[in-house]
Amino acid sequence: MRPPVAPARTGGPGPLVGDFGAFVRRSSRAGRLVVQPRMGFGDPVAMRKGLLATQGADATTVGTLTLDSFTRVGDLAAVETALREGIGINGFPIVSHDVDTTRSVLRGIHADDFPVQVRHGSAAPFDIFVALMRAGLSATEGGPVSYCLPYGRTPLDESMRNWERSTALLAELREWGARPHLETFGGCMLGQLCPPSMLIAVSVLEALFFHRLGIDDVSVSYAQQTSGAQDREAVFALRRLCAELLPDADWHVVIYAYMGVYPTTPEGCLRLLGQAAELAVDTGSERLIVKTVAESRRIPTIAENVAALEHAGRVARTATGAASPAAASLEREAARDSQTYAEARALVEAVLNSHPDLGRALLLAFKRGYLDIPYCLHPDNAGRCRSRIDEHGWLHWADTGSLPIAGLAGGRRTRSVTSSDLLEALSYVQRCYDQPFLYGDRPPS
Repeated sequence: MRPPVAPARTGGPGPLVGDFGAFVRRSSRAGRLVVQPRMGFGDPVAMRKGLLATQGADATTVGTLTLDSFTRVGDLAAVETALREGIGINGFPIVSHDVDTTRSVLRGIHADDFPVQVRHGSAAPFDIFVALMRAGLSATEGGPVSYCLPYGRTPLDESMRNWERSTALLAELREWGARPHLETFGGCMLGQLCPPSMLIAVSVLEALFFHRLGIDDVSVSYAQQTSGAQDREAVFALRRLCAELLPDADWHVVIYAYMGVYPTTPEGCLRLLGQAAELAVDTGSERLIVKTVAESRRIPTIAENVAALEHAGRVARTATGAASPAAASLEREAARDSQTYAEARALVEAVLNSHPDLGRALLLAFKRGYLDIPYCLHPDNAGRCRSRIDEHGWLHWADTGSLPIAGLAGGRRTRSVTSSDLLEALSYVQRCYDQPFLYGDRPPS
C-alpha cells in the first residue's frame, strides 16, 4: 500500500479517529441537528477548554479548531513572534505548534462521538493539511474559489493549484484507513448580498472539485441570507443539484447563521440564530454553524459560544416535526423547478461545459464572466454583477453582467444600484432584527 505524501514530511498521521461525515449522518438519522462553533484560541490550554465546553454543551455538537489569521496567509514568522512574546492571536496556529502540543489539545476529546474539524480560510492550505493530518484529524473546509476571492489578492490560478495539491494529499488518508471529509465554503461567498443561485453554484462546483480529486465525503454550505422563504427555496435547490451531480458521494448540507452585519441587540441576535436553526430543520440540512450575541462587538468567549450552541439546539428540537410531512413535501416540490434552481443549474452547466478539467473550467468561467461575485474586488473577478433586495426581502440580481442567466433573471440589467442602495442593503438584516426590539415592530418571517 502506497503511503500518502504527508508521512514523507511528517512521519505519518496521528491516531485516525473521529469520522466527521459518519457522525453527522448518524446524528441526522436520529433526528438531531449538529451544531458547531467557529472557535479558535492561540493558547493550547484555552483551546482545549473550548473543545471540552463544546463537547459538554446541551446540544449535538462537533468540535472546531479555527486557525489564526497569520497562519491563514502563511505569515509563520508573525506567529512565531506572537508565541515567543506572549502576544494573543485570533486562532489556533496548528502549523507553528508542534504536533505533540496539538495532540495534547485533542487527547481524550477528539473521537468518533465528537469529531473535530479544522477551519482556516487559506488559499494556500498545504502546510495546514499536513499539520492536521499529523495530529490525527481528517476533516477541514474551504475551497479554491471561496478561500481565494474574498480574502486577499492571491491569483485564482495559484489558489487552484494549491487546492488541487492539498485535496489530493488529504484524499490519501484513505490508504491509512480514514475517510477524509471536506466542506466547501462556496455557499458563503462574501457572506452577504450574493444571490442564492451563485452561492449554490459555487458550493456545488467546489464539492465536485473535491470529489474528482478523490474526496467522496463532502458537505456543501449555504449562508443564511435576507429572506427565510428564499433561503428555504435555495436549500431545496442545493439539495436537488447535489443529488443529481454527486450520486456516488456521501454529502450533507451545512447552514451558516447570517454572516453579514449582525444585530446588536441580544434579542435580535437570538431570533436570527433561531431562524437559521429553523431553516436547517425545515430543509433537512444536517449541520449548522452558529453565531453569538457578541458577534457585532468582539470575538466571543467560550461561554457565549456554548450559549449559542445550546440556543440553536433548543430551537432545532422544538422545530423538528413542526411542519407536516405533506406540507414539507409540497414545499420541496414547489422548489424543484424554482428560478433559484434554474439559475444555479445554468451556472453550473456553463462551467462544466467550459473544460473537462474542473480546475481549468473554473478559471475559464471567471475569466469569461460566467461566474462573477457581486461587490467582490479580487482582480480575477469580473465585478460586473450587482444584486438588490426587493420589497419582500428577497435578494435578486440587479445586473447579471456576462452570467449565462440573463433570460432567467429578467435581462442583463434590471435596475441600477447606487452607493446608498448598497449601504442600506448591507445593514438590512441588522435593522430588521434590531428594530422590533427597539420600536415594537416584528422582523420578517
